Amino acid sequence: MKILQDLSYSELENLIEQLGEKKFRAQQLNTGLMQGKSISQINVPVTLKAKLLESYADEPVKIIRTLTSSDGTEKYLFSLWDGNVIEGVLMKYEYGYSQCVSTQVGCRMGCKFCASTLGGLVRNLSPGEILSQILTVNAKVKESGGAVKKVVLMGSGEPLDNYDNVIKFLRNLAAPTGINISPRNVSLSTCGIVPKIYSLADEGLDVNLTVSLHQTTDEGRARTMPIAKKYSISEILEACNCYFKKTGRRYIFEYTLIDGENCDREHAEQLIALLKGRCCHVNLIRLNEVKERKLLSATDKQAYRFLGWLEKGGLSATVRRRMGADIGGACGQLRASFLEGEQC
Repeated sequence: MKILQDLSYSELENLIEQLGEKKFRAQQLNTGLMQGKSISQINVPVTLKAKLLESYADEPVKIIRTLTSSDGTEKYLFSLWDGNVIEGVLMKYEYGYSQCVSTQVGCRMGCKFCASTLGGLVRNLSPGEILSQILTVNAKVKESGGAVKKVVLMGSGEPLDNYDNVIKFLRNLAAPTGINISPRNVSLSTCGIVPKIYSLADEGLDVNLTVSLHQTTDEGRARTMPIAKKYSISEILEACNCYFKKTGRRYIFEYTLIDGENCDREHAEQLIALLKGRCCHVNLIRLNEVKERKLLSATDKQAYRFLGWLEKGGLSATVRRRMGADIGGACGQLRASFLEGEQC
């Protein structure tokens, strides 16, 4: 099946013309789709719905499970039209809602602190499947007067490993005929696929680039991130510098604090030496532990001590607010537990 939400507005108009329908039907369809409605729910003629449903999935993404944290964070398990499952997270801040979305079913990057990689990569998500995660959640929260204002590509999957679909999603997301979320309100998290960072810098989208660093040496990074065997930290820093020069956007390094692995004073000093003077920010993350990985999170005391060392050394850094830890906050945990239950 194809996904109607994959189409830009002009592509939707062309489709309607090819189906022999009046042009204004494209606007009717687009309005319904952007409201999170399935094809069968949109107020257009039954004959048009029948034509569309011959080739297009009626409801490409739907919520099949919701977990609510004590801090108000909601984690969703989404079912796709083909029976695959992905997950996402809705976080509430003072400015409104931010949603973390998936870009792939599973992941092939193999990072040892992440549950998304446990079953490997199943397939890429289409632009419309990524967008539909937001449309579906928007339809849910609008009942309380809310709407997603910011988007984080940090759920299951590596966004730059699904490059073309992610780029089209970003353009459709920002379109005035869509839900009009600017790329400047989107954060894209990557494990560091260097050639694609250069490509992203040339797209003119100006998203907030976030790179998973998590270590201060290539050898240390390779212990938890297989991608480190292909791209060195120095290559990543060069790519990030290029991104800054072309977009003017400060880049962010994620640094997950793992007890006994990367959070002592020596690591802090190495990180300062590596990043001082660069137009970047360090986001310190206390690990959401994944039972299959046997890695332990740094304590709050360790996290804030590490932060103090970085700040004293002149780096811009913060400890990320911990959200959803009591509902399986790590990427892929909900999907992994669901699949495990299915197999039992």
